[in-house]
Amino acid sequence: MNQVRRQFDHIFKVVSSEGFLRKESLGGEIPFFIAAYPAKDEIAVRDEIRMLKNKLTSKGIEILEINLFDLTCEILEEKGGVERMFRVERTKGPEKFLRALQSSLNIHEVLLPKIKAMIEESGAQLYFLTGIGLVFPFIRSHNVLNNLQSIAKDSPTITFFPGEYNGHTLNLFGLLKDDNYYRAFNIEKIEA
Repeated sequence: MNQVRRQFDHIFKVVSSEGFLRKESLGGEIPFFIAAYPAKDEIAVRDEIRMLKNKLTSKGIEILEINLFDLTCEILEEKGGVERMFRVERTKGPEKFLRALQSSLNIHEVLLPKIKAMIEESGAQLYFLTGIGLVFPFIRSHNVLNNLQSIAKDSPTITFFPGEYNGHTLNLFGLLKDDNYYRAFNIEKIEA
């Protein structure tokens, strides 16, 4: 059995337990968990996430997947389309493009309210945060995680992170170190 499959077997055992879903043993901490994986395994991880969702759903556990890439594309379509952004880049240059993109995806005014609405409409017992590597560098994972704490506190949140997590810092793609502290548990360290 390969490493990705072993990791997802472990995740399934952890997240499908009643104690996990009731957020027991957290000592008052927020129910945030990081499932880090090597970026080279992205395609296999996407397949495993899909299979994990199916297995959990068949056990009666409702999942809300918040895919940051899909959400970003949806927001950009609502604001005039992705082609509009490409026109900005072609006509005004990369700096204006970056500013226009970050303005359209403003974390406090646009992205988090969208995520909050998704959570409120879902009634899910478990949230999956995916697509982190696909939205870098326009959306930074630490910004999302730090701001999501006030929104996604009712159910456990599993962040699927392409890189490394040592319990304190995230290292995107195994290359980009971020020294911010995260109040998240490494799901690999949780007993099944």
